[in-house]
Amino acid sequence: MLQLIAAALLACGCVSLAEVADWPPAESYVPKISCHQSDAAERCEQIRADWTGLYADAIGGRIESQRKVSFCLSTGCDKGIVVEPILGCAWRQVIAASRNPQINDADRSNIERYCGPHVLDDAGRTAADDQSRTWLTLLGVTR
Repeated sequence: MLQLIAAALLACGCVSLAEVADWPPAESYVPKISCHQSDAAERCEQIRADWTGLYADAIGGRIESQRKVSFCLSTGCDKGIVVEPILGCAWRQVIAASRNPQINDADRSNIERYCGPHVLDDAGRTAADDQSRTWLTLLGVTR
């Protein structure tokens, strides 16, 4: 019943997915440091300028935005975004589990690259899996 109410609120535009408690606000991923500390200051500034819309599109289910968000959370995107390897991995798991017809071999191989033991330990992978389940629920995807 709660999902039905949430779906109705989303459909009418009364609330956005970014306002749902389990979606952290986009600005929480933007570091306080200046982009001038980056070796690629222009790219850092550009990702910060694009971040709110990119993040909104990702939590709205757009796979290309999910790919970019997962990449930035994994790498920092030239210091434009806070590096959060667990969350980067969780987004990759969301992509893989979404059953989107646009999923490709790169999406599958990125799970190993960004969620593997050389990046995350067992506890980190468990945390990423738990987070991806929460986000998949918010996106209305069941595994």
